[in-house]
Amino acid sequence: MENLLRPVIVVGGAVVLTLVIGWASDLLLRKADDRHHETPLWGLLRRGRIPYQLVLCAALLRGSYDQAELLQEHRVGIGRSLTLVLIGSTAWLIIRIASAIVQSSYERYASARAQRDPARVRRVRTQVALIMRVVSAVVGVMAVAAMLLTFPAMRAAGASLLASAGIVGIVAGVAAQSTLSNMFAGFQIAFGDMVRLGDVVVVDGEWGTVEDVTLTYLTVRTWDERRITMPVSYFTSKPFENWSRGTPQMTGIVYWHLDHSAPTELMREKLRDILRECPAWDGRDYGLVVTDSTPNTLQVRALVTAKDADDVWTVRVAVREQMIRWLAEHHPYALPRVNTAGAVPPPGRLPSQTPWEEFRNDHRAYEKPRTGRG
Repeated sequence: MENLLRPVIVVGGAVVLTLVIGWASDLLLRKADDRHHETPLWGLLRRGRIPYQLVLCAALLRGSYDQAELLQEHRVGIGRSLTLVLIGSTAWLIIRIASAIVQSSYERYASARAQRDPARVRRVRTQVALIMRVVSAVVGVMAVAAMLLTFPAMRAAGASLLASAGIVGIVAGVAAQSTLSNMFAGFQIAFGDMVRLGDVVVVDGEWGTVEDVTLTYLTVRTWDERRITMPVSYFTSKPFENWSRGTPQMTGIVYWHLDHSAPTELMREKLRDILRECPAWDGRDYGLVVTDSTPNTLQVRALVTAKDADDVWTVRVAVREQMIRWLAEHHPYALPRVNTAGAVPPPGRLPSQTPWEEFRNDHRAYEKPRTGRG
């Protein structure tokens, strides 16, 4: 009976003690979060209560399972399993704590600078995201290495692995050349301020917003809600447009092809009226000029401004639509037409006379009479 009760007491006591310590720690974090509303650190730390309880439970069981005689037959297997759980839960807890600290620091920084310097906030957000991925990867690799070293066979093979590490490193470097180049490109993007989360970019003719940046790839969400995933090395080796670089203010262009009789002065006044009623126009500037002419039409260009790429698109479509409607209602003669009228001949030519007939008649007097022998 004692052999059965002792394992139950050991396991049950470890679980109960873990729950009590976890509940007390969570209560303290909750009170700290209620007292300090200016920082989200304490609330973010509460997300680590599950790995925290796993660490406590695994550590308590790892130190007390020897007291249960019933478990002596499986002592090695149980001890190794508890060690693996302890290593894994510790790595999980470290990642959660690091994420809480970094996220708390970023949110305090963003709340202080969001209005004054939004571009710098997006830059820091991109760097924070990549830093957390690097930390998670490093902690995960170290945890897996520590787990493998708990097995005696792996420790015995350590010397041979270290001896061949140089050759393996060269082979792995050649095989993973593209992956490594993408990783270095990811660091260059994060700390070189080339592109940030939330930037509006144009890549391969596609316009969209940067939605996610990792160490190996970058995701762009297009205006029609498609996702384009590209390697980060693309942004370090090829040119691309970043509409959010510097200030997000933009100037948009609207073209019309109109008849030569189009009232350009009245169009300038109408453009001003349209922009005054358009909420997306930022009021900085506007203009309307004739930029080109063809035998049939005039090319008229309007310039409009807006605070960002989304608003400049809204202003452009509104100006284009309302100007065409106004011209069709009040000045229909200004719209382009296909000329089907007959050509007016120059003075001295009959309307029915073709150029060849005119040439032949004009030169007939100079033709010599043909005289030849039968």
